[in-house]
Amino acid sequence: MKKLAKISFYYSILGLVLGIFYREFTKINDFTGETVLGGLHTHALALGTLFFLIVLIVEKQFKLTESKKFKPFFIVYNSGLIGLLVMMMIRGILEVLGTNVTTGWDLTISWLAGFAHMAMAAGFVRFFLMLFKQIDLIEKQSE
Repeated sequence: MKKLAKISFYYSILGLVLGIFYREFTKINDFTGETVLGGLHTHALALGTLFFLIVLIVEKQFKLTESKKFKPFFIVYNSGLIGLLVMMMIRGILEVLGTNVTTGWDLTISWLAGFAHMAMAAGFVRFFLMLFKQIDLIEKQSE
């Protein structure tokens, strides 16, 4: 359970740092438009901090970390979320700096962001499959 509390805490710190980065980076570059950087803060806090706090609460009842499926879920979900945040940061920095990227680089960034989204989706699916299995185990034990 402490591992879940720690990962939630780390995403909290990351979310706060990304919020400061967004504010200061746009200010330094006199940028006033819309940018993907504005969503970094909320993505880290909602999909990192809040999600893992919910997992922590669910862990108390259903012992998710005892499942063989926990480690694969944890790795896939976190890899997807970190990949998503990195791609958002790259895209946002390029927007703020007004950098024209080639079509190839633009497609690469989009593809990697899409892959990160798919990894997160796979992580969500793994989470619910693991949760359903743990619920079944607990229900069988109480019979």
